[in-house]
Parts: sequence; C-alpha cells; structure tokens
Amino acid sequence: MTTETFAEYVAQQDARNTIQLNVRKYTLMLCDALLDNFKSKNNRKTDGYKFYIESGRKYHKIIMETGCGSRSVHAFVDKKTGDVYKPASFKAPAKIIRFNLCIMSDREWLLENADWAGGYLYVR
Repeated sequence: MTTETFAEYVAQQDARNTIQLNVRKYTLMLCDALLDNFKSKNNRKTDGYKFYIESGRKYHKIIMETGCGSRSVHAFVDKKTGDVYKPASFKAPAKIIRFNLCIMSDREWLLENADWAGGYLYVR
C-alpha cells in the first residue's frame, strides 16, 4: 500500500475535481445529443420528451421522461471515471462498461451515434 502526504493529496484534489466537472459536462452533452436524435427521428418534435441528469452518490443517472411524466433510466455514468453503463434496473447499472466519456474517441463516437432508444448501449 502506498502512502501519500497530505500535501500530495491536496495537490491531486484539483485534478480529481476537474475530472468530475468534465464528466458532468460530457454527460450533459450526451443528454443534448440524445434529445437531438429524438427530434431528428420525430420530425423535429419533442412531444414533451426530455433527458436530464439525476446525480447519486456514485453515478449520474441519465433519465428519459415522456410527455405524460413516465420516467426511465437511459444510462448510468460513473462520476469519478466517466464510464458509461447500460441500466440493469432503475437503481443499478449493468456490470459491463460500454464507453468512457473521458476518452476522446469514445466520446466523439458516442455523441455522433447515440440514439434516444439506447440501442448503442448493447454489447455487440
């Protein structure tokens, strides 16, 4: 086990905070991409659909809400690492990491190919 001094911990805290802020920003970008995809598939209408984030202790939940108020989890994003998971239930992600928002190539592919129904989250 490695030990670090308090000064080293404080120095690394800024980097950890920056990563977490970037993960949130990328998650919001994914929500926007999902809504844009929904609009493109439905003649530029949202019909009250929206995608938003609910933050928990470990994960950001991307929630899809319909016009009548029905909600479902679209994906989970790890707050510390940026890993994207398919939901296993409303409260828990599946075990397999699908993408990582902190990796530029994954993020670019995800923002271009993410569809509102979540087909991109299945393992192929």
